[in-house]
Amino acid sequence: MEAVLRNLSSSVELLAVAAHSGEVQQWDKQTMSRAFHWARYCEHVFSRFHNNPAICRILEKQLQITNNSVRAVFPGYREVCFLELSRCQHVLLVGLLNNPEVPISIMKMLFDNTSPVNIQQGEDEDLTGLCSHIIQYKSACKVLTPFTDSSVAGADAEVQAGMLMERLDALLSQASKTCQAERFLDTVLKGCEGASEHFCRVIAAALLTRTNSAAQTASVNFLLDWLQQKHTLLQLVCSALSSALLIDLAKERLKFRHAYFDVLKKWASDMEYSISDDEWVKTSPNPTVSFQKLTEHFVGLFEACPSLWNDVEKELNNLKISDGDFDVRGLSVWGDLLSEINKGLSIRVT
Repeated sequence: MEAVLRNLSSSVELLAVAAHSGEVQQWDKQTMSRAFHWARYCEHVFSRFHNNPAICRILEKQLQITNNSVRAVFPGYREVCFLELSRCQHVLLVGLLNNPEVPISIMKMLFDNTSPVNIQQGEDEDLTGLCSHIIQYKSACKVLTPFTDSSVAGADAEVQAGMLMERLDALLSQASKTCQAERFLDTVLKGCEGASEHFCRVIAAALLTRTNSAAQTASVNFLLDWLQQKHTLLQLVCSALSSALLIDLAKERLKFRHAYFDVLKKWASDMEYSISDDEWVKTSPNPTVSFQKLTEHFVGLFEACPSLWNDVEKELNNLKISDGDFDVRGLSVWGDLLSEINKGLSIRVT
């Protein structure tokens, strides 16, 4: 039992270092592997002894002693209670996400979802994609919890978005880490190659995160600014997300509303009239959006944000005038868009 108590105390100290110390800058894959090994050790201790009241009391006493000593070193330290030993890997992961000193190489490894995860083996565990494994577990819990609101983005995207925003909050809490926050987002984007549509849902869920503090608001604004700089990704977001998600984003985030409108205008400007199809078609292949779908995007946006319509109607009308102000179908994409949007809005009203 002395060895168990000693290992338990060392593991709790390790959790504190992961969450609060700059020493994590020196961590590599081997260090991470050892850290998660001891986190799993704590989970095993809980699983083995949680039904033994006498041993539980001994373990809880040791936790209290260790918590007191660690708090003296790290003033912002949050105590680890006995029940948290059952999910110690998650506690370790959240600590790392909230520590701005964690190097980008470690974040890239944790968020990599391109490799299978193996966390059952006892030696030299593969940590690549560990975040994905925990996300799957937490998503299942969210889906199976009957009293939580269902997410339009999906439970897995919502969980991953929460982790993404925790990391941004931590990095942006220090002004010197702004560039690192941008590199972090770039790394996550690169790691999601092949799963871009899922990443779009993660971004949507992150942007719809409730902002209860100035720090959270700053993180959402940072993510919005970053997204606007990624023109290809922004277009994919606007084409891949469901209408319900796009409407929610337009309602909640003014910056996204204007960015969304700019994307729709770009799609329209890329269209040319096909005489053989008797329809406007996009000249650029990605993303492929039909004229009908483009009209539906516009109508949905104006229904969600009616205050936009007057100014946008004037802008589209000016663009139509610049094309010659013809009312003949096929001569101006802006004139045809105005006509279809008005029809769509009037139909919805009636």
